[in-house]
Amino acid sequence: MAKVEIYTWQSCPFCIRAKQLLELKGIKYIEHSIDGDQVARESMTTRAGGRRTVPQIFIDNNGIGGCDELYQLEKNHQLDALLKIDN
Repeated sequence: MAKVEIYTWQSCPFCIRAKQLLELKGIKYIEHSIDGDQVARESMTTRAGGRRTVPQIFIDNNGIGGCDELYQLEKNHQLDALLKIDN
């Protein structure tokens, strides 16, 4: 399985929704909660190529974007391959 990391804020509805999809698919992920942590937010922004919104999701160290992009990959039947899920 792929290594999945997600930068979140605790009360962010998009973060919650993204984590729900990953959990529904049985994917374990590393969560970086950046609530109120400006240093962590700057680190995320640098890693995400300047994107400052949450969530920011990385699959095998490749930034895929946020919640909308995650669901678009699922809709287009591309997410399982990125996650290395055998069907």
